[in-house]
Amino acid sequence: MADHYEVLGVSRDATQDEIKKAYRRLARQLHPDVNPGDDAAERFKLVTHAYDVLSDDESRRRYDMGGGEDGGFGGFGGFGDIFETFFGASGGGRGARPRSRRERGQDALVRITLDLGDVVFGVHRDIEVDTAVLCETCKGSCCQEGTAPVTCDVCGGSGHVQRQVRSLLGNVVTTQPCGTCEGYGTTIPYPCGTCAGQGRVRSRRAVSLDIPAGVETGLRLQLPGSGEVGRAGGPNGDLYVEVTVAPHPVFSREGDDLLATLEVSMTDAILGTTTTIDGLDGTVDLELRAGVQSGDVLTIGGRGITPLRGSQRGDLRVGVQVLTPTRLDSAQRKLIEDFAKKTKAPAPKLAQFQQGLFSKLRDRFRSH
Repeated sequence: MADHYEVLGVSRDATQDEIKKAYRRLARQLHPDVNPGDDAAERFKLVTHAYDVLSDDESRRRYDMGGGEDGGFGGFGGFGDIFETFFGASGGGRGARPRSRRERGQDALVRITLDLGDVVFGVHRDIEVDTAVLCETCKGSCCQEGTAPVTCDVCGGSGHVQRQVRSLLGNVVTTQPCGTCEGYGTTIPYPCGTCAGQGRVRSRRAVSLDIPAGVETGLRLQLPGSGEVGRAGGPNGDLYVEVTVAPHPVFSREGDDLLATLEVSMTDAILGTTTTIDGLDGTVDLELRAGVQSGDVLTIGGRGITPLRGSQRGDLRVGVQVLTPTRLDSAQRKLIEDFAKKTKAPAPKLAQFQQGLFSKLRDRFRSH
């Protein structure tokens, strides 16, 4: 949509006199009798429409505020109608219809926070939504009981009125929404007292929601028709539910896999052991082989997250961290020294740099 000020070549704070002069200048250049080209005809329409809107203080104010333009070519059937109006023909308004009071409701957005455990298999939630609902008093009619809308006596039910504007080339007749009925064609003399004639009220209502497994932070679930009801009982908009998955103190997520770290004592790492850990959906038995190293990853298949689209669950991957004791009594130290002498462990040597255990685990996780 072209900017009316740019079409006329004036600034947004131009006076009515400046607007009129600009229009006259352009009308002389673009009038069909002077310039018969198709491009000129289209520009002539734009110039006339821009002048029609900006020459009226009220329609200009609404235009500057970003509202409807009021006026323009709504009632013209084509260039022939425009040409006729410059010579006093009645023009505009043909085919104009009143707009419906019923409007589609706006979409609504709510945000919910889930635990990581809810994501494994999915979860059912009943959520509270503060939105517009149908007025139970008038059932969307907007009227008091026993009354109904009446035909507007200004526009005769068309929802539009004609306005005549004097111009350099004669009288231009345009149509604009009726100010009395706001373009509806009817008025409501006795509006519903509960909803003030809107056909809807604000209320909190419960929405039942089945959240599928595998959702991630930022995902939006769409519930068609669960948003707010429209004016005058119009159809509901949609409801969008945005998901946030709260961090878990033990488990993290990588795709459909769950990741965790298992702290193992030095003796269990040397000798091997079996243990049981608590997963997100029950206990898991783990067997540690003798000589397990920090950074080794144990994979338990099918104990991860059910994917959003699919049924094959991811894995639970557990990275091993061997804990070295920091406080030994004399007897324990003697045992370790004897062990070191008997095993004749190799001297320390340089190896590839690792930025801590978690970097090592990350590389191992990604390689699985």
